[in-house]
Amino acid sequence: MLTIFHLQLILQLLNFSLNHWTEEILSGVKCTNKLLSLFLIGVSCISLIGCGAAKEEESVTTYDLYDTSFSYGITHNGATSDVELFAKELCVTGNEDLGTSAVDSQVASGAAAFNITEQTTVYAQSVHEKLYPASTTKILTAYIACIKGNLDDYYTVSTNAVDQASDSSVINLRAGDVITLRDLLYGLMLRSGNDAAVAIAEGISGDVESFAAEMNATAKALGATNSNFITPNGLHDENHYTTVYDMYLILNAALENQDFYNIFTATSYTANYTSGGAAKTAEWHTTNQYLTGKVNKPSGFTILGGKTGTTGAAGYCLVLLSENEDGDKIISIVFNADCRSNLYLLMNEILTNYCT
Repeated sequence: MLTIFHLQLILQLLNFSLNHWTEEILSGVKCTNKLLSLFLIGVSCISLIGCGAAKEEESVTTYDLYDTSFSYGITHNGATSDVELFAKELCVTGNEDLGTSAVDSQVASGAAAFNITEQTTVYAQSVHEKLYPASTTKILTAYIACIKGNLDDYYTVSTNAVDQASDSSVINLRAGDVITLRDLLYGLMLRSGNDAAVAIAEGISGDVESFAAEMNATAKALGATNSNFITPNGLHDENHYTTVYDMYLILNAALENQDFYNIFTATSYTANYTSGGAAKTAEWHTTNQYLTGKVNKPSGFTILGGKTGTTGAAGYCLVLLSENEDGDKIISIVFNADCRSNLYLLMNEILTNYCT
């Protein structure tokens, strides 16, 4: 490879030769051979300079993206034609808000709507701001359970799982209960059982801490890199947070799993399990007020499913899946609304104004 020093040396040689032979020409000395030699030297130098420059440029700009990505664990080890861009089939958005002036956006800290059929972001409000997700956390818990566990496996409920605060949302499990993962998942998503969340975490990973590590690893693999999860149920912890956009990424992936989709879109479920050595039946219903009929859905929309979440710090949260009259599926999210009525008010406004 030619260095700057080599190039300077060649240029100095050319300059010396030109000066010397110019003097001979002016003095009438015959120099045809010398001019030919000069021409050949010049061509050779130009070729060397050109090759050197090309070589230098190649060393700077040539970049094997696939090999480098693989070395950092970004892609799988297969043919480069199999590697797809991360955001190829995702709705993307930057840091700018979109559409907030036309709705009562002030009633919530963050919100968004994503047309997942058209792969477009149609409403965005502080989508990358870190917020507390409350029980919408259970979307990730359920997704991991669906991909890691066997829904027909029986779990024995621990004392730790039933050790919940008196005002906590539970499905009233007792220590020693034997129940399938499937039943636990419906109790988790419909009745928002915090006891079910811990029972699932312990059944999948052995303990809550290990399951939280699985939650964070799964979230990051989905691109949800602005989140940190501590618990499987979303009870408040200042280090347990996500963003509106990260929650979209998580739900968007989870909906691809048929077991998850069936649970997420259910409105009621009857569970049969063993409690205290005897058979027990429990019936659970969704907390989504669109599906219970307590709140009127926007005209032209079918509400397919959703997950609510509420704590003092998180406010009122809702992650919703709906379908408009064109058959487009919409993921819409509102985080930290100041009251339940405003939660559904803003959701209705977003759907009506931006998702038809």
